[in-house]
Amino acid sequence: MNLTKEHIAATYQAIQDEISKSMEQLDGKATFEEEVWEREGGGGGRTRIIQQGAVFEKGGVNFSAVHGKLPAAVKKAFAVDEEDFFATGISIVIHPNNPWVPIIHMNVRYFELNEQVRWFGGGIDLTPHYVIEDDAKFFHQMMRNVCDQHAPAQYDKFKTWADDYFFIKHRQETRGIGGIFYDKLTPEKTGLTEEQLFRFSCDLARTFVPTYTELVNRNRHKKFTAQQKEWQLLRRGRYVEFNLVYDSGTRFGLETNGRIESILMSLPAQANWAYDFKPKAGSEEEKTLALLKKGINWTV
Repeated sequence: MNLTKEHIAATYQAIQDEISKSMEQLDGKATFEEEVWEREGGGGGRTRIIQQGAVFEKGGVNFSAVHGKLPAAVKKAFAVDEEDFFATGISIVIHPNNPWVPIIHMNVRYFELNEQVRWFGGGIDLTPHYVIEDDAKFFHQMMRNVCDQHAPAQYDKFKTWADDYFFIKHRQETRGIGGIFYDKLTPEKTGLTEEQLFRFSCDLARTFVPTYTELVNRNRHKKFTAQQKEWQLLRRGRYVEFNLVYDSGTRFGLETNGRIESILMSLPAQANWAYDFKPKAGSEEEKTLALLKKGINWTV
């Protein structure tokens, strides 16, 4: 199969439709509002936002396919000389109402400069406000399963990649329990064909719905206190810090004149910061902080 950027973009757009429909069904109350936009310089996308639902306080399931000239800063970061680029992908972030339901993020993307410079990136990671070990094990097993179907022995590499990437250096803690993350995958680096890398990215994206549906349904009806809600808002603050300080997707979007509302849809509707917060000894909050570190093997 001659894998074209048009085919990749069309498939990602279809997956956006699949996920949007499933998330509306999962929430049971709210529906997505869609905004179709065009990027000055080339391309555009579909931003879909869900808000004030039964489960989801705020979430986005976005698709984009953009092209144009690479800014000098991005050329330097990518270590390339070419200027013309094409990029397409799906980006998802969901912030739930209930503190026992985790935040989730997914991104799959394809980037092309020319016939020789083409790569895939992406991943899914989970940010629980409270780390529930059985849920963490389930989530990581789902990530291992999709890796094993396409890229045997790559789960451990992609998990370590996620641990390192989703690390809030100034806090010395991970954003959540990680997941898998990969970037700039090519046939030369992986031994897989472009078609195999594309199928892996599609199956990873389609793993999102069954994985998150299970986690939501395990926790959506749990009772929570005002204190637990306050903790959720503090953890959202950490999420904001990572996305605004370290996230490469945010930087790429801003540096390529992307649509601001779509780029920043990952931010929660509300987040708090407390000065020098310390959890109580022996509390669920302290337990969670102790598990926000690299290198935990959740699939033993």
